Amino acid sequence: MGLIPGVTFTELRKGITHLFYPDLCEGCNRPLVAHEEVLCIACETLVPETNYDSIADNDTVVRFAGRVPFQHATSFAYFTEDGLLQHMLHGLKYRGRKEIGEYFGRRFARRLLATDWISTVDAIIPVPLHLTRMQRRGYNQSEVIAGAMSETLHIPSLPSVLARVRNTESQVNKTRHERTENMRSAFAVTDNNAIAGKHILILDDVLTTGATIEACAAALLAVEGVKISIATIGIAVS
Repeated sequence: MGLIPGVTFTELRKGITHLFYPDLCEGCNRPLVAHEEVLCIACETLVPETNYDSIADNDTVVRFAGRVPFQHATSFAYFTEDGLLQHMLHGLKYRGRKEIGEYFGRRFARRLLATDWISTVDAIIPVPLHLTRMQRRGYNQSEVIAGAMSETLHIPSLPSVLARVRNTESQVNKTRHERTENMRSAFAVTDNNAIAGKHILILDDVLTTGATIEACAAALLAVEGVKISIATIGIAVS
């Protein structure tokens, strides 16, 4: 018996696999249908987007004002305790669901394409993990997001240019001052020539106090001519 006309063996096998083992929505756990990825259409509308890309003095901008010199700052969605975004990013970080990071990277990038400043960015640098944590987890969630954003925006991602040189303690339950002290001198640029004179977009998964991004910015801004902008998938709100 031959294949269905116009359908390849790979497509047929994929269809049969999906029939018995369908991809499930991360929000409601129902099977996804054609053209849906990670979230079904209904749950996709439940992601609490900030629309910060169209708000000049948004809360991400306010949180970094006076701390580091930056060009632009934005976050894609609100991150709340037990919210949908927290659930999804937990899956990305701890359950190996890299497709969640790729999904948010593409979705965030499509929003940024509508801004008048993203075209001035020369490279994306994801906040790095320390080698020991990277080996334990197997990948850096921010690097996964940055890779997907890079493909959509056609801006190179440079994950190896910034290194986490000190294995810092967890930031959980620390005050803002303690977080800042914990992150001091935690990052170092590995290749000054790769970023000298360039506009760098620092990318992280969630913004809380901003201490980690501030430490990354300090290392990058020490390189001659570097300008930075900041982007995060989530911004923590109560």
